[in-house]
Amino acid sequence: MKRSIIDTENMELSEKVVSIKRVTKVVKGGRNMRFTALVVVGDNAGHVGAGLGKATEIPEAIRKGKEDAIKNMVTIALDENGSVTHDQTGKFGSAEVLLKKAPEGTGIIAGGPARNVCELAGIKNIRTKSLGSNNKQNVVLATIAGLSQVKDPEEVAKKRGKTVEEILA
Repeated sequence: MKRSIIDTENMELSEKVVSIKRVTKVVKGGRNMRFTALVVVGDNAGHVGAGLGKATEIPEAIRKGKEDAIKNMVTIALDENGSVTHDQTGKFGSAEVLLKKAPEGTGIIAGGPARNVCELAGIKNIRTKSLGSNNKQNVVLATIAGLSQVKDPEEVAKKRGKTVEEILA
């Protein structure tokens, strides 16, 4: 995953809590309850990140998750329709997410965790299919991995030494 340094100070970030899990550790004196929060953060303009926060209280876990998500933000290449520029598959662990380019008016066709990532990334039209594991954390990370691998036509044209029209034809 390419991680570029993103200036998050002057961004309007919105966040969504994807899942909150109660984790129990059995110790000599009884059970220790902790919470794990999976948080997705985005600016609705091509930047998105996910983070995991762990704490004894839920609000603290969410805060930590948000901080982690901001640290792990990636930039996404979008086309004029608010979709990805080409089809891509993202993998993380045993989760695999297929991201398909969609025409104007399609909307976001995606399951829960992938939908949260796409909405916060600012994607308006996309079709996704979750393959393999349906673990929320792995699906979110696979979606972000796939979105971060999407290249814009200018980048591909420059790399190949061709014009954008030749690439798109």
